[in-house]
Amino acid sequence: MSQLRTVQVLGGGSAGSSAHVGSLAAGLVARGVQVTVCAPAAVDRAYDFAATGARFLPVPRRSDPAAVAALRAACTGADVVHAHGLHAAARTALALSGRTAPLVMTWHTRRYAEGARRQILHLLERRAARAAAVVLAPSSDLVDRARERGARDARLAPAAVPPAHLDGVVDEGKVRAELGAVDRPLLMAVGSLVPQHGFGTLLDAARAWRGLDPVPLLVIAGEGRDRESLQRRIRDEELPVSLIGSREGVGELVAAADLALLPSRWEGRSPLAQEALRSGVPLVATAVGGVPELVGDAAELVPYGNAEALARTVVGLLGDPAARTRLAEAGRVQAAGWPTEDDTIAHVLSVYDELAQPLATGRGR
Repeated sequence: MSQLRTVQVLGGGSAGSSAHVGSLAAGLVARGVQVTVCAPAAVDRAYDFAATGARFLPVPRRSDPAAVAALRAACTGADVVHAHGLHAAARTALALSGRTAPLVMTWHTRRYAEGARRQILHLLERRAARAAAVVLAPSSDLVDRARERGARDARLAPAAVPPAHLDGVVDEGKVRAELGAVDRPLLMAVGSLVPQHGFGTLLDAARAWRGLDPVPLLVIAGEGRDRESLQRRIRDEELPVSLIGSREGVGELVAAADLALLPSRWEGRSPLAQEALRSGVPLVATAVGGVPELVGDAAELVPYGNAEALARTVVGLLGDPAARTRLAEAGRVQAAGWPTEDDTIAHVLSVYDELAQPLATGRGR
C-alpha cells in the first residue's frame, strides 16, 4: 500500500486551530503520512509548519479564482483533504469540485452574526457541513449544529493541544513582577479582543473587586478590534485591568495566576481552560459550548453575560484559599483524563483510513 497523502487547509488560523494543525501534522508525519499544510503565509510564520516535517504551501485566505486554483493544485493527488474551520471548508469544497478526494472538516468554533450577516453565516455553515464526508467537532453542541446544517456524518472528536509551557518550569515570581502583581492577586484572561469573548462583561465585573485590599489585577492577553474601546473604559472607569496585547508564553502567564477567567459567549475545548486545569490554576468560566464537558466539576461555571455572578464568584474564591486549593487539585485530576495528542492523531488517522480505503480499492492501491 502506498503512503497516505493528506492536505491540511487553514483559513485565518486561530490560535487553537493552528496549534491543533501543527500537532496533527507532526503526529501524522511521525506515523508515515505525507502531509501538506495550506495556509496564509502569516500563519506559517507564527507556527512554522515545515518544522513538523510537513510540506507547506502558502494559500491566501480568499475565495477568488486564483486562490481556489492554488488550493486545487495543492490538493492534486491527495487521498484525504482536511479543512479546519468553516471558511476553509467552503473554499476547499470549491477547489475539490469534480475531484474524488474526500473532504474532512473540523468545526473548531461557533461564530455569531446579526442581521443579514446571520443569514450569510447560516448558508456558509450549511455549505461547509454538506460538502464534508465527515465533520469532526470538539463539543456535542457543534456536532448537533453540523447535523442540523445537513452534515452526512458528524462526530465528536478529541482535539488535544500540547501545553504551552512544555518544560513544566515557570518562574512565577518573575512573571508576576513583570505584570505588576507581586503583592496583589493576579487574574488572567486570554483571547482575541472581540465581542464574543465577553471582555466587556469582564470589565463590568472588575468594578466589583476594586474595593478589595489588596486590589486584584486583571491581565488580558490578546489583540482585536475592541482594544481601543476596552482601553477607554479601563481609563475612564479607573479599572484595575491591564491589556498586554498578544504574547508568547501564555501558558506561563496562566500558570502564574491566582485565577484564570473565561467569560466567552462560546468555547469548544478552550486552550485557556486546558492550560489552567493542567497548571492547577482555579478557573471561572461561562457555562457555554463545550466548557462543561471539558472541565466537569473542576471549575466554577457562571452564566454568560452575567457580570454580577462572575464578580461574586471571583471575589468568593479570592477570599477562600481552601476552595482554590480544591479546584486546583480537581483541575489536575480532570486534565489527566483528557484525550492525549496521540489519542487525537489516532482518531483522525482512523477517519482518514476509513475514507481513503474505498478509493484505494478502486484505484487498485
